[in-house]
Amino acid sequence: MSSSESYIILKGMIVGFVIAAPLGPIGILCARRMLTYGRRAGFFSGMGAATADVVYGFIAAFGLSFVSEILISYQSWFRLIGGAVLFFLGIRTFREQPAKTVDNPGLKRWQRFTGMFTSTFFLTLTNPMTILSLAAVFAGFGLAGAMGSLHSAEILVLGVFLGSALWWLFFVGVFSIFKRQFSHHELQWINRIAGLIIAVSGVLAFASLL
Repeated sequence: MSSSESYIILKGMIVGFVIAAPLGPIGILCARRMLTYGRRAGFFSGMGAATADVVYGFIAAFGLSFVSEILISYQSWFRLIGGAVLFFLGIRTFREQPAKTVDNPGLKRWQRFTGMFTSTFFLTLTNPMTILSLAAVFAGFGLAGAMGSLHSAEILVLGVFLGSALWWLFFVGVFSIFKRQFSHHELQWINRIAGLIIAVSGVLAFASLL
């Protein structure tokens, strides 16, 4: 890899890290899953969000303006769907009891992880404002020139994924340390607080439509 390619992938990693870092409802959802179900649950949830960041990073890096225009024009529907899912997940999280173990044998464990990955992927994807954030960050880091080269754009998207994944690995690592300090009763309260925050985020998504 040449020095210019290394420079592009480094900038892409910074962009991915910056986009993923703000602790919104997705971050709270991942943290709650991490504390309740363990590191794998937090990892798969975070990778779902990171994959969605890559999809929007691909759109921004390759300059697919017609796709972004479609996403923005239908943003009300995306917010409606995302708000409904957030509200549902918030209520379910509020009512859910902390798991006493996460090492259940069989296929159910992987079905759960797949569901966690899918839910955070689609929740992040239903926020079309992410592509505007990525476009703004790209401009701020002077990455507009990378969009003119297919190979450079591919490297940039790879960097965005690595940066986003790096944030979620850091996030999971930090919360795995805190998990040991919480009792079952405290985890139950974390479920309730996280559920309320997630549900309120869904309500605010509905309110933004008005």
